[in-house]
Amino acid sequence: MGEYRLLRLGEQIRSEIANMILRGEVKDPRVNQFLTINRVEVVSDLAYAKVFVSTFMTDQQLGKGVQGLQSAAGFIQSTIAKKLHIRQFPKLTFVADTSLKDGFNMVKKLDELASHDAEVARKAAESGYKSENTAE
Repeated sequence: MGEYRLLRLGEQIRSEIANMILRGEVKDPRVNQFLTINRVEVVSDLAYAKVFVSTFMTDQQLGKGVQGLQSAAGFIQSTIAKKLHIRQFPKLTFVADTSLKDGFNMVKKLDELASHDAEVARKAAESGYKSENTAE
């Protein structure tokens, strides 16, 4: 199957899983509406698909959510397979994805460094001005 078609199929699967979570169709109590499906990678022979799940909640809650989705994988597969009408529907594997949280933390640290550097520069400028003023 062509790469573009695999990407499009992955996007369709991602959208369907996200809608199922949002509508509360997955009845597992570990699965809540704060889980986000980032992307779905489908292998070229349509045998498997890796579903990346993230959240801004704790890593423990993310792990429980992924376990809940994995236990409901059969239900999710059968429900989506009825809608998509493809010859072979891939076996879904759910994986915790912390990249969004990691990126958010990195931006936060960069902002803290920038504000710290600005503070140091401001203090250096103030002390430099004072010593120039006292020299006169």
